[in-house]
Amino acid sequence: MKIYHDIEKFEKVANAIVTIGTFDGVHRGHQAILKNMVNRAKEIGGETVVVTFYPHPRQVLSHDAGIRFISTQEEKIKHLEALGIDNLIIINFTKEFAAISSEDFIKDFIVKNIHPAILIIGYDHHFGKGRTGDFSMLYELGNQYDFKVEKIQEQDVDDMAVSSTKIRHFLENGDIRHANLLLGYDFSYTGKVIHGQQMGQKMGYPTANIEVAEEFQLIEKPGVYATYVDFEGNSYPAMTYIGKRPTMHDNRPQSIEAHILDFDKDLYDKEIKIRFVDFVRDDKKFDNFEALKQQIGNDEQTIINILNNTI
Repeated sequence: MKIYHDIEKFEKVANAIVTIGTFDGVHRGHQAILKNMVNRAKEIGGETVVVTFYPHPRQVLSHDAGIRFISTQEEKIKHLEALGIDNLIIINFTKEFAAISSEDFIKDFIVKNIHPAILIIGYDHHFGKGRTGDFSMLYELGNQYDFKVEKIQEQDVDDMAVSSTKIRHFLENGDIRHANLLLGYDFSYTGKVIHGQQMGQKMGYPTANIEVAEEFQLIEKPGVYATYVDFEGNSYPAMTYIGKRPTMHDNRPQSIEAHILDFDKDLYDKEIKIRFVDFVRDDKKFDNFEALKQQIGNDEQTIINILNNTI
């Protein structure tokens, strides 16, 4: 996949199949659009072009400054490439860019630099200043600038409409199973293993504490989770904790730490991915370390049972 950080440097292709969006999480709704693009490109001998924005528009427009995202920019790129996208254009989103009208965005950015044969969008796609651009406007612009516009209908999974907002809500409330169902894959964090206080080691449950790769990535509900840790091409069952370790009284920031079952390799300064399968229990303060250690042992058995039943 070719990646462009300046749309004016895009090398035009014949029969470009184009879509535009932020694609947070590259969930099943996004996947339907992207897979349709790949199929249409094969039909007409063209190439797929995804136009996205960084930073996310909501980070730039102040009313949503506190939003957190399902996937990092690097993860988004990996998902797009895995789905077979040929070209990715990442537009630097600024307040000046946000002021561009819908018509001017299509005329001066999309038509001028890409000249699409087909523009494919989701059922509720809006764009441009004030999000005034929609399917009807695109259809009219398509007639004017000689490109077709196709719309992908709403995607439902188990009678639930798929959206990034809904997935964020599930993650924030610990509903990993529904989040993963709408994503179409396991939600994950990727990060470098850093040194902690080694309290897990002292209790017989050493953990790999990770530093999340992107500060704006959404952090799930505090608690204990059934997970897998991916490292050097292998996946290992793990028990992962997110929280501030209230029993420890250490007033440290929230941590993400995984105890990998039956694993004794040194992971410090290595990059790992933690994939979340299910929520086990809420974070809580215990009366003493012995009570905490007993609960961790119970959590481990629960997690083994969960992971054995999800293979």
